[in-house]
Amino acid sequence: MDARGHRGMGDFLARWCRAGAACALLVRNPRTKDTRGHRGMGDFLARWCRAGAACALVVRNPRTMDTRGHRGMGDFLARWFRAGAACALLLGMALCAWAQEVDFLCPMDPEVRSKGPGKCPRCGMKLEAGLPDPVEYRVAMSTVPERPAAGRTVLLTFRVIDPKTGKPVVAFNEIHEKLFHLFVVSEDLSFYAHEHPERLADGSFRLAILLPQGGMYRVLADFYPAGGTPQLIAKTVLVAAGPKLTILAPKGNMGVKLRPEPAQPIAGQKTMLFFDVDPAEGLEPWLGAWGHVLVASEDLLDMVHVHPQWEYQPEMGPTVQFNVIFPRPGRYRLWVQMQRKGFVNTRWFDVAVRAL
Repeated sequence: MDARGHRGMGDFLARWCRAGAACALLVRNPRTKDTRGHRGMGDFLARWCRAGAACALVVRNPRTMDTRGHRGMGDFLARWFRAGAACALLLGMALCAWAQEVDFLCPMDPEVRSKGPGKCPRCGMKLEAGLPDPVEYRVAMSTVPERPAAGRTVLLTFRVIDPKTGKPVVAFNEIHEKLFHLFVVSEDLSFYAHEHPERLADGSFRLAILLPQGGMYRVLADFYPAGGTPQLIAKTVLVAAGPKLTILAPKGNMGVKLRPEPAQPIAGQKTMLFFDVDPAEGLEPWLGAWGHVLVASEDLLDMVHVHPQWEYQPEMGPTVQFNVIFPRPGRYRLWVQMQRKGFVNTRWFDVAVRAL
């Protein structure tokens, strides 16, 4: 206390820190996390209030009085901190209101956002209130036999490894109505398959598939581990040479034509892919979306899985739009899959991409 019995700066700072701590508790609501799951301002304010408490201990020291017993600096700091407390209160109120507004977003297409829960209009996935930072999961793949042969069935087994614990992942979220999607493409781009491996009791996935010719195959695993983000992990299978089986052209019940815009895509820039279907009557969603497109570069180093840009509306005409960014110049093959009257149609197109 000072010479007049006033508690002065120490008492004020104690009240100020208690008020600041209360504001921090309010603002440090889980809903203040950003779309990547970061705590953001709530965590910052907690640290700010701890720093304020430390300052209070220093300023509350009686040695802050000058040699004549005047409060001097302490009185100045009291006024300064009163102004700071008012600002902190206003800031806390604003942040509490801001914390109530949370964006829900699609795990597969994070640019799709909503102010409330729902489903993504592109891929049909459930919108989430926050996502962790993307971390790549490791996939251990084994084959039986160890050296597959052309024209023979091979058993592929996939085990997903958590990058943080190093242990196998056993819990998965559904992604497009399945727990695991697998795309298989031969090195000459003549063979394409979109399969759904069976989940085993230990959390691994297994698929038996006939590979029609020798050479290199790229397999793209598409899955969503619980507590993580959707993953697209590419692996390689080498098949011994042997008699080449005939690859039959896929059957279908509708025609599909591709109109890219620009007509010759440019690497690194958005390309709109318009697929005109005929007839469009009976077109229906498949695996949670109105269509699926796999994009593969000629050397199979780049592979992308995309969905329609907009939810298909029959009254808007017989066209389904996809958007893609080709990462490099070169030749790409696109496989589009859409369902009509219960039948899945698969068509492929080659696209030449030029440099800017």
